[in-house]
Amino acid sequence: MAAKKTRRKISTTVSPETGAYLQALIRRGKAANLAEALDSAVAQARRLENRLRLARDTAAYFEELPRCAHTGEHGRLRLPNPSPANEDLLLESSLASLADEVNFDD
Repeated sequence: MAAKKTRRKISTTVSPETGAYLQALIRRGKAANLAEALDSAVAQARRLENRLRLARDTAAYFEELPRCAHTGEHGRLRLPNPSPANEDLLLESSLASLADEVNFDD
């Protein structure tokens, strides 16, 4: 038999909208009970916070890099010479073009 996770008991009240959302998670089979529904909602909020923090930190990192690259024909990033900073700029460009195609919620 698998060991159970240690859980902390809490007692609180929630808004009618929050209660309806949690009950909907249970009805849709996303959670077996109210505790799992709340865990699921908190996990989703934490994933969003982590994603936003990663985006902010990544943007800040690339903003600190020297801007020595330029856009060549077809809108692709062209680098004057290979260096770690230029490789980071190429990575930034590649990631930016792919980010719109990724669905992080699935």
